[in-house]
Amino acid sequence: MAGEGAPTLLVTGAGSGIGRGVARLFLERGWRVGLMGRRPGPLEESADGAAGALVLPGDVSCPQDASGSVAAHVSAFGRLDVLFNNAGVFPPSGLIDEIPLADWERAVSVNLTGSFLMARAAFAAMRAQDPRGGRIITNGSVAAQAPRPGAVAYTATKHALTGLTRQLALDGRAFDIAAGQIDVGNADTEMAAAFPLGVRQADGSIRAEPVMAVADVAEAVWYMACLPLSANVPFLTVMPTKMPLIGRG
Repeated sequence: MAGEGAPTLLVTGAGSGIGRGVARLFLERGWRVGLMGRRPGPLEESADGAAGALVLPGDVSCPQDASGSVAAHVSAFGRLDVLFNNAGVFPPSGLIDEIPLADWERAVSVNLTGSFLMARAAFAAMRAQDPRGGRIITNGSVAAQAPRPGAVAYTATKHALTGLTRQLALDGRAFDIAAGQIDVGNADTEMAAAFPLGVRQADGSIRAEPVMAVADVAEAVWYMACLPLSANVPFLTVMPTKMPLIGRG
C-alpha cells in the first residue's frame, strides 16, 4: 500500500499499453502514481482501485491540461519525483508527399509539443519543491535511432525527443533534475499488434517481427526511476532480442 511518504510518479498515456503497465508496476511496489490520459474510463481501469492512484484526465498537447495535471499531482501528493513522458501517437503510414498535413501536425502536437509541455511543468515543480529535484523519463522509441518505411511524422518527432532529453539533462544539472530516454522496440501493445503478422521492411518485403512483454518495459523504467539523483541513464534501449533493428536483420 502506498504510504504518505512514498515516492511519486506521473505517467502520461496511462490508459493503455506501456503507460498502463508502468503505472500498475509502480503502484504494486508502493509508489503514489498520477495517471494522465484523455479518457477517464481507461485511466480508471489502469488504476484498478489501487491505493495511491490519482486519475488525471487531460490532453498533454493542451498547455492548461499539462500544467493542471502536474499541479493536481503535487497538490495531492506533496511533490513530483518522476515524470514518465509516455503519451504518443503513430499516424497512418505514407511517403512524405502522401500524408495529410493534419497527420503531421497531430504527431508533432502529441509526441513533441505534449512532451515539452509536460516536461516544462514537471521541471518547474521539481525545481521549486523541497527537497529539490526529480527525474524526467521520456519514451523515445527505437524510431529515434532508425526509421521504419513511411513513418516520417513519427520518426521526426521521436528524433526531436532525443534533443529534448539532452537539453533537459543539461539544464537540469543545476537543480538536481535528471533526464533520460527509453527507446522501446516492439512492445506487445495495440500499436504493435501487426508486427507478429508481418510488417513492411526497408527492402520492401513483408516479414513478421517478434514482440516483447510490456512488463519487461515497465521493469526497465523502474530501474531508471529508482536510481539516486546522483546517477542517471541518459539513454536505454529495450527490445525483443531478435528484432531486426541492429545490422541487416
